[in-house]
Amino acid sequence: MAMAAGTAEGEPMMDINTTPLIDVMLVLLIMFIITIPVQTHAVKLDLPQATPPQDEIVDPIKNVVTILRDDTILWNGGPVTIPVLRQRLEYTKQLAVVPELHLQPNAEARYEVVDEVLAQTKLAEITTMGFVGNEYYVDVFQYQH
Repeated sequence: MAMAAGTAEGEPMMDINTTPLIDVMLVLLIMFIITIPVQTHAVKLDLPQATPPQDEIVDPIKNVVTILRDDTILWNGGPVTIPVLRQRLEYTKQLAVVPELHLQPNAEARYEVVDEVLAQTKLAEITTMGFVGNEYYVDVFQYQH
């Protein structure tokens, strides 16, 4: 360490130059900060699971999608929109045993609505599906001679 020399009056000056000491201490502090392991703090939270609302009814055996003549879509008797229908179809895929889906369109329902429902079932990859009530359409599609 450097020490200051005496003054002109002949007295010795005993001050220590602390600049190199501070430099060494700063380098040691930086090395200490770098080598400390990063402390990770985890907070365990029980987040809500994606479950359907309590008011919807999903039958574990079969679910019926009905399309009325005014293009209203019903899920087990309750009206639904296309996005809600998609959510319910996705929920049924997550069950241990995927329930059957019965599609029952009215003979006078618009084809576009029936096609949209079929497209949603295809996008949801529903494999157990059946058309029910075809016997009601005999009078509508009977060939007139």
